[in-house]
Amino acid sequence: MALRNRSTITEFILTGLSDDPHIQALLFVLFLVIYLLTVMGNLTMLLVIRADSHLHTPMYFFLSNLSFVDLCFSCITLPKLLKDLLSEKNTISVESCLTQVFFVFFSSGTEACLLSVMAYDRYAAICHPLHYGQVMSNQLCVRLVLISWGLASLNAFVIVLLAISLDFCEAQTIHHYTCELPALFPLSCSDISIVTNILLCSSLLHGLGTFIPIFFSYARIISTILSTSSTKGRSKAFSTCSSHLIAVILFFGSGFLCYLMPPSGSSLDLLFSVQYSAVTPMLNPLIYSLKNKEVKAAVKRTLGKYL
Repeated sequence: MALRNRSTITEFILTGLSDDPHIQALLFVLFLVIYLLTVMGNLTMLLVIRADSHLHTPMYFFLSNLSFVDLCFSCITLPKLLKDLLSEKNTISVESCLTQVFFVFFSSGTEACLLSVMAYDRYAAICHPLHYGQVMSNQLCVRLVLISWGLASLNAFVIVLLAISLDFCEAQTIHHYTCELPALFPLSCSDISIVTNILLCSSLLHGLGTFIPIFFSYARIISTILSTSSTKGRSKAFSTCSSHLIAVILFFGSGFLCYLMPPSGSSLDLLFSVQYSAVTPMLNPLIYSLKNKEVKAAVKRTLGKYL
């Protein structure tokens, strides 16, 4: 399919988060801290899970993949945002914009699939503890991760084809700090009704397809926990699931609001996008390390080896 939009314009202008130099300076410091914390936090999780044999289990195998995706997610948008906060004119080429669209959807789609897979893992661990090792075999874990990456890449490919099909004639200004497909719609001079409907269906299919297994997994988990007579057993089960549940709420809550609400370029839209693409990848390693005794113990053991 030809890139028809290339013949008219070659770049877009990003309005960013603010045009006030003083606010831009504060935002630069804020997002630099977020970026550094995200990189350090997720790299630490990857290192600890890799180095500590106690964490060589399905749960932490999925968590290591989640940390890698969060690391990639932050690297897609934050370096460009930091550069733009120091620049007078924030431009991005059409090709770079489409590339960013692809990787944003690819990373977010993979994260949604992995969170769904992790919910199933928690269901198997709590509802079928005696058969957990057989249910969550190494082969199944690898297949689930490969399927997650595969489905996300297919969905992202469809999204990019939608973006390529748009015609951009004169308008160049994207009222956003990054390239997201809904933010490109107001710039198109072609009919976007079909593209909008396909995007909505794709987002619903991928979003609900990953969220529904999480919902039913937790329905069974809660039912099993409530039927447990031991207070200690209930507390341990809730503690095991709490980190994942917080990650799910943060990711799906802001993600659904980002892509299911009509794009308006408002401050609320930007806030949801920042939460979705910058804050959540930073918080995930903190959530899983601060609320997980095994991870905290593994961090101490790992640091003890190198210090």
